[in-house]
Amino acid sequence: MTKILIIYTGGTIGMVNDPSNGMLIPFDFQQIKENVPELNRLDYHLDVHSFHPVLDSSNIDPEIWKVLAELVYSKYDLYDGFVILHGSDTMAFTASALSFMLENLSKPVVLTGSQLPIGEIRTDAKENLITALEIAATKENGRALVPEVCIYFDAQLFRGNRSIKYNSEKFEAFRSPNYPILAEAGVHLQFQKNYILPAPNDKLNLRTNFNANIGVLKLYPGITPQAVKAITDSEVDAIILETFGSGNTTTAAWFLDSLRTAIHRGKIIIDISQCKKGSVQLGRYETSRELQKMGVVSGFDLTFEATVTKLMFVMGLKLSAADSRKLMEKSLRGELTND
Repeated sequence: MTKILIIYTGGTIGMVNDPSNGMLIPFDFQQIKENVPELNRLDYHLDVHSFHPVLDSSNIDPEIWKVLAELVYSKYDLYDGFVILHGSDTMAFTASALSFMLENLSKPVVLTGSQLPIGEIRTDAKENLITALEIAATKENGRALVPEVCIYFDAQLFRGNRSIKYNSEKFEAFRSPNYPILAEAGVHLQFQKNYILPAPNDKLNLRTNFNANIGVLKLYPGITPQAVKAITDSEVDAIILETFGSGNTTTAAWFLDSLRTAIHRGKIIIDISQCKKGSVQLGRYETSRELQKMGVVSGFDLTFEATVTKLMFVMGLKLSAADSRKLMEKSLRGELTND
């Protein structure tokens, strides 16, 4: 029998109404089949690991990512797949982080959640949970069909490190702006096999040494030297530079000098676009040519969530600045397109 481990971290999906006061409270996921009787019709062996206490996803941080990765790693040989129930607000960050922590992953790790609590009549929670379990259990020729970290939400399966949350009011909460969906759930589950990562042959490797000492500098017209220097002159080890269009910035001398000084002090600066769709192309316009010359790294079409987690991961490897820059521009888990 297919064995799936459900990991409940918290979030809207696990909430029910307290009849005494009408407030939302988490239910005991150990009794999940009582709350979701449809699960009895799935021919799977389901085990549940619940966080105590459960966490709002706004409180998820690199230490929790480490706990999740270590849990998957320790239970890896016991289960065919893993479903992580998680609040939607930071789900894309967690999915991206896990993709880097779980090197040579050959089993599905599917994150899902919901916009409405599981006890609501119109909830999206049951469908998201049931289909996530089906995806985690799906095999082809005896091997997992989706051997990567994914997000399943509202009938679509996304690569985790290509996902963003873009809507807080509709069931369609996530998008993958620069990469096709991996599967769609209609009458049947339709998998886009060409877009799914191939299963590695090497043994699963756990990498949890993240360095979270990074800064974010989001540009806007009229940004002041004081605002820029608050980041570039700080003690962070690396900076995410959120630029315009295909990677463009102001060419003001004071701005470029601030970046050069930061790079000279050993900081890594990675350029990603504020646009959700498209890719950074350093050197295409004059406004990004100087960035390329001074050693700013191209983030290509990385999402912000993937940039944050990948940068923490790469900085945690404690490589030279040159090697770290190379890794940031290389696709490690299918997180970017650089051709």
